[in-house]
Amino acid sequence: MEKMEKMENIKKSISEGIPTFLPPKKELNNNISHAPKRKDILTKEEKRLAIRNALRYFPKNMHSELAPEFSEELKKYGRIYMYRFMPDYTIKARSIEDFPYKSKEAAAIQLMISNNLDHAIAQHPEELITYGGNGAVFQNWAQYLLCMKYLSQMTSQQTLVVYSGHPLGLFPSKKDAPRLIITNGMMIPNYSKPDDLEKYNSLGVTQYGQMTAGSFMYIGPQGIVHGTNITILNAARKIDPNAQDLRGKIFVTSGLGGMSGAQGKAAVIAKGVCIIAEINPQATYKRHKQGWVDEVYTDLDKLLDRAVSAKKNKEAISLAFNGNIVNLWEKIIERNIEIDIGSDQTSLHNPFSGGYYPVDMSLEEANKMIKQYPEKFKIKVQESLVRHVNAINTLSKKGMYFFDYGNAFLLEAKRAGANIINKKGKFNYPSYVQDIMGPMCFDYGFGPFRWVCTSNEKKDLEVTDKIAADVLKEIMDNAPDEIKLQMQDNINWIKQANQNKLVVGSQARILYADAEGRIKIAKAFNNAIAKNIISSPIILGRDHHDVSGTDSPYRETSNIYDGSQFTADMAVQNVIGDSFRGATWVSLHNGGGVGWGEVINGGFGMMIDGSKESDKKLESMLFWDVNNGIARRNWARNKEAIFAIKRAMKSYPNLKVTIPYIADENIINQLDI
Repeated sequence: MEKMEKMENIKKSISEGIPTFLPPKKELNNNISHAPKRKDILTKEEKRLAIRNALRYFPKNMHSELAPEFSEELKKYGRIYMYRFMPDYTIKARSIEDFPYKSKEAAAIQLMISNNLDHAIAQHPEELITYGGNGAVFQNWAQYLLCMKYLSQMTSQQTLVVYSGHPLGLFPSKKDAPRLIITNGMMIPNYSKPDDLEKYNSLGVTQYGQMTAGSFMYIGPQGIVHGTNITILNAARKIDPNAQDLRGKIFVTSGLGGMSGAQGKAAVIAKGVCIIAEINPQATYKRHKQGWVDEVYTDLDKLLDRAVSAKKNKEAISLAFNGNIVNLWEKIIERNIEIDIGSDQTSLHNPFSGGYYPVDMSLEEANKMIKQYPEKFKIKVQESLVRHVNAINTLSKKGMYFFDYGNAFLLEAKRAGANIINKKGKFNYPSYVQDIMGPMCFDYGFGPFRWVCTSNEKKDLEVTDKIAADVLKEIMDNAPDEIKLQMQDNINWIKQANQNKLVVGSQARILYADAEGRIKIAKAFNNAIAKNIISSPIILGRDHHDVSGTDSPYRETSNIYDGSQFTADMAVQNVIGDSFRGATWVSLHNGGGVGWGEVINGGFGMMIDGSKESDKKLESMLFWDVNNGIARRNWARNKEAIFAIKRAMKSYPNLKVTIPYIADENIINQLDI
């Protein structure tokens, strides 16, 4: 009875939205991680404008008290977060029935928003940042409250429009239209540089939504556990074609914050030894407590002794170093320890505002410098990157395979003047997409398919795991040799998923599948819901490092070499196409993964409820969501994509894709140019 009353109170609070009275001020929780102070970039008049903008959410009788409060927040944090309006209830993924709704699709969206802001999930929850240092769900708490209120009121004849976290409003629509359209950071191109983000975000008119944060599709670090697992398995095959896993190999990397926190877990699942550096003790010990890293060290010699022993004994273990990655790399060189695979997953898309911390500075010193001397901090970061790259170069010459994980490490190292460019003007090291994920996965249509059980019941998730494994096994029996290895990796993954305890937050899962796999798995889920084998609707979605949804020249489309890696038609077309083929919600972002101004991301969410209508929608939308990208990759002359799109056309006669003719290189090379 008490629990029921509590849920009814939460529902009531959500439905009320922004309170009509001023709630008491709230103290920040010092036991959780907070975003660093953002750059003081606004003029005095612009600061006044930022406060005017913030006050738009509140009636005039509150302005005299809120104006100085928001001014102080802007001065202290570089943003107006409206901490006073943080809800008193715990924000987390619950059963879909625990949210107030008139449309069940709207309740599904509330569930996903809540999961993004769960303290166990979010990197800086009180600043509404899910991951990546600045990947925001909303800009401030008024936006959260208003958005949740609108969703509680929404009918199946309305669509909610959200501009960079701001709920523009509910608009009349149709039942088969998306319930939600999100855009984040869609700046005029000439106003899309890092300082533009700082300025216009401070003004409260835009935000960096990452992709799965700002599109309400984050499922905790599990997503990147799987992506990293697949990546390092294939990295092991790059250096040893006969490798089945990472057994007897050491993988060194950095970052235990948001998505990067998954690296240790991924390496252990791949049966390797992983060493991860993380300077923030809150992040380090949070991951240790969650079981995502096995052991934590502050002494580098003890750490490396343990790693060498683990490699010799072929243990599967993750070892965290609470300290700076540069110190770790330099100690490895000093000790002459053989490293098999190296990478970096610090948030270098946000290098000067807390995404990367320079060597020979404490966390506290660095955060103080970010606030007080941002230009000096930038110099320190760039000096650190030069040392960072020098160490990697030394180890690479000794045989280490290094790849960029797409968080702008190579790009920012280049900008810092590090020795990262070869004689041809290209990076010394490939991005993970160029060498691994692009040709091995994306070009064949394989990418991160994810789902969330809206019952929030573990038993439903276990049923979906079995269904997905059975479907993939059936597909694999008749699959061409070109994709059988990827199929097997994902069958192994899903069979072990439950025992690997991957769930943080919502009852969610992820695996890599192509269009055929995604459609057949989703149809099997829908059928199971119809038969009450699964007790509640399921939300389908994906990540950004996928086949179609993202245009990013230094990450997702870095293995496209016809010049179109710098265009963004694919991501935009993806969102438009998803929206009229059945998506429950769609999102379009400037930024995601590699940062503001460096990428355009398109995302979606789709709720399936066991109906025939869901069956039709999921087939139409999922087919487009994958094959749009394969078609574009085929036109870039990627041989794997040409193979995949021709295969798709055989299965779907209504699909007609333009296939490129391949120029004779001898003819090209003989031209007098």
